[in-house]
Amino acid sequence: MRKTFVLAAIAAFTLVGSAFAQDATPPGEKPVDPYTPSPANAGAAPLTDPAAFQAFHGKEGLTRIAGDLVDRSIADPRIKDIFATTDVPRLKRTLAEQFCYVLGGGCVYSGRDMAAVHKDMGVTNRDFNALVENLQWAMDKEGVPFAVQGKLLAKLAPMQRKVVER
Repeated sequence: MRKTFVLAAIAAFTLVGSAFAQDATPPGEKPVDPYTPSPANAGAAPLTDPAAFQAFHGKEGLTRIAGDLVDRSIADPRIKDIFATTDVPRLKRTLAEQFCYVLGGGCVYSGRDMAAVHKDMGVTNRDFNALVENLQWAMDKEGVPFAVQGKLLAKLAPMQRKVVER
């Protein structure tokens, strides 16, 4: 009797564990190779000025900015090929998380580090600059003041060394 109970408990625990493993991929996103999540993966320490996060209209504003940035970049003939195989829902979600984390919004960045994400993508300085232009357009559309845009861009700019490959 006791042996049966232990086996049933192990089987139930295994099924629950499998369900959690499957739940690790948010709905609408593709599974990714395993990696170690870390705040360091965001590529910058968070700002300590809460006014900057509020100027981006909080998490909702950052979600809109990340969505507009990705949509505009996919349609941008200069860089659209880079996004040809991208998991768009995941990219939008992790970008919003990264921006929120870097702006001190208290979000957890769950994505991979910048070098791993961009490995073998062949990103050039020209591509990086086009993406920054698209980010500025998305921030303008959201009504983020220019001076506050500069605070986010200053945090993201050092990542260029990890993203650009040629």
